[in-house]
Amino acid sequence: MMRKYTTQKTLVAVLLLLLSTQLVVGQQYKDLVYATAGDRNLLVDIYLPENSPNPYLVVWVHGGAWHSGSKENPPKGLLENGYALASVDYRLSVEAPFPAMAHDVKAAIRYLRANAKKYGYRSDKIIVAGSSAGGHLAALIGTTNGNRELEGTLGDFLTTSSDVQATIDLYGPTNFTTILSQSTPHGISVRAPALALLLGKPVEQVPDLAKLASPVYQVDPTDPPIFIAHGDQDIQVPINQSLELVGACEASNVKVQFEVVYGAGHGTQEYNQPEFTAKVVAFLKEVLK
Repeated sequence: MMRKYTTQKTLVAVLLLLLSTQLVVGQQYKDLVYATAGDRNLLVDIYLPENSPNPYLVVWVHGGAWHSGSKENPPKGLLENGYALASVDYRLSVEAPFPAMAHDVKAAIRYLRANAKKYGYRSDKIIVAGSSAGGHLAALIGTTNGNRELEGTLGDFLTTSSDVQATIDLYGPTNFTTILSQSTPHGISVRAPALALLLGKPVEQVPDLAKLASPVYQVDPTDPPIFIAHGDQDIQVPINQSLELVGACEASNVKVQFEVVYGAGHGTQEYNQPEFTAKVVAFLKEVLK
């Protein structure tokens, strides 16, 4: 009898957990085609929070050294705080070199803004966010509102703005002209080939393209506010990369909040804690009000 009662309690607990999850995550739209590049469909997933009408939208850009990764399983912390979330796939460096991925993300933002009423989120203030290589792309998108060279011509909404109104950069590279000199021998062995694949040639052979791809060189006083976080134990991307972007923003009077995540490595669990998410939410509430 006791065993049967315990089993029933477990089933009830599981059911309550499922119900609570459904209260946080509302409607989902998977594998929406936001543009095509050749014969490649570019896809985005949209997640809406439950009981949060007309929320702000966060466009999530995944990491993976630009050559791997996907839109699947984005972090849900902001979704749980009432923000809509759009997770974007883009052409990887094994498919096309830079600036293809910047063109893709901007095309995704145009699509998402043009279809805001259809899916049920705000179009006036869009946040771009990402981690690692996705953090680099988020920072680049956030510092290049109106940049025709990075806008591209993908998709059906070329007259719609791809501007963003806030940026969240989690431990992303920011300056391709300095990152190798800041790296350990192991870091160089990993990053030099990834950068060469991204840019089409070793970074030292394409200095102008390396600067175009570096958020540090794109900062100007018109840029939207940016939240930057980096772990002090990150051995994959040197923390100096984030410090360079902080310095560039401060020099141009761009609002920047920099969080050193003490004890954190590259993409470690510290970034998934409620305390960290609360800092991001507080930043967004301040800059979007």
